Amino acid sequence: MNYWLKTSLSHPLIIGHRGARAYYPENTIGAMRLAHKQGAHGIEFDVRLCKSGEVIVIHDLALDRTTNGTGNVSDLTLAEIRQYDAGQSERVPTLAEIFEAMRDASTDGIPFLFNVELKNNETQGDGLEAAVAAVVRQYDMGDRVVFSSFSANSIREILKHAPAVPRGFLYYGEKTLAALHNVDLSDMQLSFHHPHFALVTPELMTELGAQHLGVNTWTVNERDDIRRMITLGVTGIIGDSPATIVEMLGPTLGEASAPGGGGGWG
Repeated sequence: MNYWLKTSLSHPLIIGHRGARAYYPENTIGAMRLAHKQGAHGIEFDVRLCKSGEVIVIHDLALDRTTNGTGNVSDLTLAEIRQYDAGQSERVPTLAEIFEAMRDASTDGIPFLFNVELKNNETQGDGLEAAVAAVVRQYDMGDRVVFSSFSANSIREILKHAPAVPRGFLYYGEKTLAALHNVDLSDMQLSFHHPHFALVTPELMTELGAQHLGVNTWTVNERDDIRRMITLGVTGIIGDSPATIVEMLGPTLGEASAPGGGGGWG
């Protein structure tokens, strides 16, 4: 059983965006631990391949924004990347280190969950998908992971390497529900849609619910937006401040219902 598909909660999953990014340097082990401490059920984070072949956890193509280093990740070895500070004396972690650090964590009786976003739009064909699938198998995390990507090609590729792990398609901007009707998503074998919260409407929830597809939405930080996502019944709310989502869910936290998958919490 994959815990993203079936939970015993009656409210959306709380997912820390790059950890607890509002409070601590993004995509670091410290940010992941803080997200758990704040009450998150899991974390969303980004993965890329570095020059020496390890899967590392970083959002950008280059080190410049999130560390005191410079240069493209794909041009640097792990040892070279480790020289740089990612904030608060943290170092850029590997996917393996994230699994090691969080493997024993749980929230509301659910083992801690991992939304692994494949970030190789600029480096398609680099082998990221195969490398990520290998780490997931090595740490036996297949029942706690969902893969996501803005790239349909990456989703199709990860399907080849880890067919049992659910997948979510990321989109925003002009990719409205109407626009997606013109895109063939069938060969991705999706379990989720991952739209920006501005695109989540009652119509979207009704249509995806009829297809037994869940909705994990991002990046939801304002209280009014969090409240709207709760009311619409999304599967998961991805935000920079898990503590704020916990606050908005209030007394519903910990309530149980019959396990089920997709389309809301109704």
